[in-house]
Amino acid sequence: MAKKTIDQIDVAGKKVLMRVDFNVPLDDQQSITDDRRIRMALPSIKSVVDRGGRLILMSHLGRPKGDAGDSKFSLAPAAKRLGELLGSNVAFASDTVGDDAKAKVDAMGDGDVVVLENLRFNAGEKGGDADFAGELAAMADAYCNDAFGTCHRKDASMVAVPEAMAGKPRVVGHLVAKEIQYLSDAIGDPGRPFVAILGGAKVSDKINVINNLLGICDAVLIGGAMAYTFSLAEDGKVGGSLVEPDKVDLAKELIAKGGDKLHLPVDTHCGDDFSGDCNKKVVPAGEIPEGFEGLDIGPETAKKYADVIKSAKTVVWNGPMGVFEMAPFDEGTKAVAQAVADSDSVSIIGGGDSAAAVEQLGFSDKVSHVSTGGGASLAMLEGKAFAAVDLLDEA
Repeated sequence: MAKKTIDQIDVAGKKVLMRVDFNVPLDDQQSITDDRRIRMALPSIKSVVDRGGRLILMSHLGRPKGDAGDSKFSLAPAAKRLGELLGSNVAFASDTVGDDAKAKVDAMGDGDVVVLENLRFNAGEKGGDADFAGELAAMADAYCNDAFGTCHRKDASMVAVPEAMAGKPRVVGHLVAKEIQYLSDAIGDPGRPFVAILGGAKVSDKINVINNLLGICDAVLIGGAMAYTFSLAEDGKVGGSLVEPDKVDLAKELIAKGGDKLHLPVDTHCGDDFSGDCNKKVVPAGEIPEGFEGLDIGPETAKKYADVIKSAKTVVWNGPMGVFEMAPFDEGTKAVAQAVADSDSVSIIGGGDSAAAVEQLGFSDKVSHVSTGGGASLAMLEGKAFAAVDLLDEA
């Protein structure tokens, strides 16, 4: 699945249209509260700029309803921050394929950067519109995809634009290249034992992932609120825990399919209210009393899971073990994170809440790879093909 990267094409004097993920959080004053996604794109951006390329950046931000007048979704703050990080002027176009975008792109010199306004201000982006894609494609001599977080989508900028640029170089940026390397290698040729850790609230979100991983993993460890749906499937008592009663039959099928590979919690840390100050107790799995809800895996489960992780050669983790934002119900996630950090495994953290947990707990520098896309990494773990990646040039 190796793809040609931005470093492998000649960009001097050429216009490169790069899809990045500048979907950064903004406060009420339109100030960026976390610029990590912009910083993570810098290696690909500098690869073009430092070699005299002319870089056109496009991204979405938030979920505007095609309303170009909604300034709270503008990419202007992202363009400003990028200029500060690069220490050079970054031009911002007030539209995507309109007069301002075309004028700013036409005025570019070698090493210049233009950020286009939010792609989702155009209805054609979500609709995969060929005319909209054609206007974007006409701006540039080469295309680069460095937005892994949207690789599982079929938005115009991800699929229709590179399709419209057939015959021109179509490559991946550093971020996407790294994601493909880690995630596809983990699925295609994992070091063994291969252990998957799956948490989060809903079995329904992870059914296809669990199914796929049971076929290729040596152990699948289940935590988070979805464990209580599995508990129901085994006729356990779940008190007021978050469950999906309509997914009980599915959980039964997964238990039958998983056999010894599927590891479920043996105890539960529960509370009588969703707060750190509630009355707490640790009970055996399936014995949560009325008036209590499960909020974390218990200490025995954490120890059992840590023992499984200890011998792993490949670990994929998606979803926390409990309410990791709220002590003391962060203990299970902490124990698992510590075990992953201490293991000799190639460890891949699958974006979203797992990435936030690892970051918050201070383990992000002790794992091999933290994915930049929760939904995309899940889709890859399901074994799905990505049209946005498949149509790019082979290495």
